[in-house]
Amino acid sequence: MKSVLLIGQSNMAGRGFLHEVKPICNENIFMLRNGRWQMMAEPIHFDRAVSGVGPAASFAQAWCNANKNGKIGLIPCAEGGSSIDEWNVEGALYRHAISEARFAMENSELEAILWHQGESDSHSGQYKDYYQKLDEIVSSFRKELGVKEVPFILGGLGDYLGKSAFGMSCVEYEMVNRELLRYAENNDNCYFVTGEKLYSNPDGIHINAESQRRFGVRYFEAYQTKSNVDRPLDDETEIVKEYCEKEHTVAEKRYMALEQFTLGKLALEEVMEYLR
Repeated sequence: MKSVLLIGQSNMAGRGFLHEVKPICNENIFMLRNGRWQMMAEPIHFDRAVSGVGPAASFAQAWCNANKNGKIGLIPCAEGGSSIDEWNVEGALYRHAISEARFAMENSELEAILWHQGESDSHSGQYKDYYQKLDEIVSSFRKELGVKEVPFILGGLGDYLGKSAFGMSCVEYEMVNRELLRYAENNDNCYFVTGEKLYSNPDGIHINAESQRRFGVRYFEAYQTKSNVDRPLDDETEIVKEYCEKEHTVAEKRYMALEQFTLGKLALEEVMEYLR
């Protein structure tokens, strides 16, 4: 099985409202939870009670579409509100991610590292040493995990920032994006993914569910083509629609039915139809 490490802050953990998009359910996509690979269900992260849709599910579905019969596991280690300083190599977030990745690599092959972080550093001139701090983090992950050539994909900040609600303070998001892009251009096996034309929740800072689905497709495009994605993809909306309308297997239907039953949204009699 292949695996993908998810690191950064809340827009990697996911804050998209679950009810706004159709679920992605695939028996070949797993998530690491309580030391076990479990069939993926969103929210993938549980860093906060408000966790929701992030980019990882659509990334994983794109991977499955390109790797028929392959299996992929997601390693959730993002932490909402975390600054780049909190990801320093002596800190708890970095050490936790290393520990989880090593555990996952006992029975999987690390295929990519997805990073989305920067909202917490997009004010007060903090972008000025962002490149240097990011370089230490990326280099340390590669060394500790022995993954020199694994793609390290850097997600750009959304261009809705700096305009409303909790995003008002993120006035230097363009400078952070510039540093992320510069880092990708200057380092092997690093790729930048634009946050252009993504949309936010009403809070003005978190990427909404529909945009997160498209963002995951962009992350996969960078991974697959080994190149930067510097503009929205022409067909990303159609790709997401295809993912959500795929025919589900018997196992997937059972999984979704049990989930709906547990949430009180499906009667026992209806669930039993899927279990026969």
